[in-house]
Amino acid sequence: MNVTHRKSRRGRILVATALGTTLLGVGAVATAMAGETSPASRAPAAPASPKSATTAAEPTGGLIVGYKSKAQEARSAKAVRKDIGAKAAQTGEKLSYERRLGNGAALVNLGGVRPAKDVTKLMDRFRADPDVAYAVPDRQVPTPALESPRDPGRSSEPSGDTDRFSEQWNLFEPTAGMNVPDAWRTSTGQGVTVAVLDTGITKHSDLAVNTVAGYDFLTDTFQAKDGDGRDSDPSDPGDATKPGECGGQGSRSSWHGTHVAGIVAAADDGKGIVGVAPGAKAQPVRVLGRCATPDSDIIDAITWASGGTVADVPDNPTPARVINMSLGQEGVCTPPMQLAVDQAVQRGTTVVVAAGNRGNLPEPQDAGNFDYASCDNVITVAATDREGNRAEYSNFGNAVDISAPGGELLTSKNPKNGILSTVNSGEDGPASESFEFEEGTSQAAPQIAGLAALMIAANPALTPAQVESAIKENARPLPGTCEGGCGAGLADAAKTVASVSKGAAPPAAGSPSSPPSDSSSASPSSPPSSPSPSVGTGQAADGKDLSACLKNTCEVEVTSGDTIRLDGTAGVDEFTVVSVADNTLTFTASSGNGAQQSSGSQTSPGRSTINDLVVDLISVNGDRAIIRLS
Repeated sequence: MNVTHRKSRRGRILVATALGTTLLGVGAVATAMAGETSPASRAPAAPASPKSATTAAEPTGGLIVGYKSKAQEARSAKAVRKDIGAKAAQTGEKLSYERRLGNGAALVNLGGVRPAKDVTKLMDRFRADPDVAYAVPDRQVPTPALESPRDPGRSSEPSGDTDRFSEQWNLFEPTAGMNVPDAWRTSTGQGVTVAVLDTGITKHSDLAVNTVAGYDFLTDTFQAKDGDGRDSDPSDPGDATKPGECGGQGSRSSWHGTHVAGIVAAADDGKGIVGVAPGAKAQPVRVLGRCATPDSDIIDAITWASGGTVADVPDNPTPARVINMSLGQEGVCTPPMQLAVDQAVQRGTTVVVAAGNRGNLPEPQDAGNFDYASCDNVITVAATDREGNRAEYSNFGNAVDISAPGGELLTSKNPKNGILSTVNSGEDGPASESFEFEEGTSQAAPQIAGLAALMIAANPALTPAQVESAIKENARPLPGTCEGGCGAGLADAAKTVASVSKGAAPPAAGSPSSPPSDSSSASPSSPPSSPSPSVGTGQAADGKDLSACLKNTCEVEVTSGDTIRLDGTAGVDEFTVVSVADNTLTFTASSGNGAQQSSGSQTSPGRSTINDLVVDLISVNGDRAIIRLS
């Protein structure tokens, strides 16, 4: 079984139950996202369909190909190589199989960077295959020159023992702050991991105690700038560029990931700053480096951060309940992006995305025209200034779910109208720890990620859909103005946390619906169709092959009497739920001949092992439980 949540463009969440990069901060950090100045609210671009007639907009060296679930290529690397070899022979191109992505799609190497027109022809060749669900370019998400052209100077303030909380207006000011200190009376985010998919992290005393092990997902050594490819060290070596690199005039390092991590989870230690969730843990997941990052690296990072399996990468020992993505570029949410997000949500991870910073351009576009911001099942965040207006740079539109303080340094001419957080003083590589005021939807999004951590710590049974619903339902109207749409309003942390900490999670808006019929590694989110049977009827449910669960982590909602059929690979053919009550799951596991192999019980949260089958009890809500089989 899995659970998916779809964000419609009316801002509602539909719940389906069935068995079974560009940096976004401005000011000190320049950005490349769309913005809002149009007085009319335009409907955002629809996510690309599996067979969308998109063309390659720029040269690229790879394709991401999703095969339908019934195709051999969806399960076999040998079959993928054979298919790619056949298409190479047909086209005369030097195609090769690079790797299986965490979402199950195949990454195809084009033998070098190919012109856009040639990439489009190759996509069409794959799309003509009835076993292929989609083929899209492995686009390079640019990390542009990080010094804002509107802000030639940047003030990095040394770290020290000074308490800077009074300068964090975004947390407490009554006009346009998020009312965070009142929320701390109930929750500080204790026990919740927030993955920060960004440039990595530098050493900082405000972050040291609240950081857990992460990973570096950059595969290209030039982009990584640390001398190697993927590894377990997510330290940020700096993303500075020299004149001529990336087609620019050169830039200094942004320390963007360190700034974002501090906003989420800087420790409340009486000095420096305090994060929105000072009891939570920030997990640095490095996906942004010098010049650009391929979508394939970001897709793998989403999978890993949320507890999924990525080939040749050790499993995440502390899967994140929240992911923050202050990144993106122009374009719609592609099928493999959407699938990675959907799978993360199915694992119980709330995904928060910055709306983007193109609102001050002569022809601004709304957030629905940018990739991750336009995905379903994410919380898309716009930015407000210190008076509660939409920040002049911030994107807007129907894709925006909520607004949070992003600051506005340049228009106000006051550096302290930005968002203060942790950085490093180095121009290229790391030097000393410091602080800096910055502005952007990059700064707004991690405040919502921190709020999500506060909520989940107060009520661990919350689903991603319930987190989103509660944030929007408890928002207050913007004290200023926003033309074009800024979501449900300005997030109110205290009111939101209070609403979910009374014992019962808020119901998600919408109604049950069935998932797309062919939704394995191939399919992105599709519009829901007819209602599906409810979970927990006491009848045996159609099983999901354990091999698939082992690949992508099978997460299910169960209640008393439910039976999940497996293929016996882990020594279990049937897993039966005896009861769900008092925060405890009682179960039995049987072999293929019906003989009972074992029985047990587990209190939430916790883990049990039956033969080689691992059963994680994630949460219990009344007579229902969410479990993960692997």
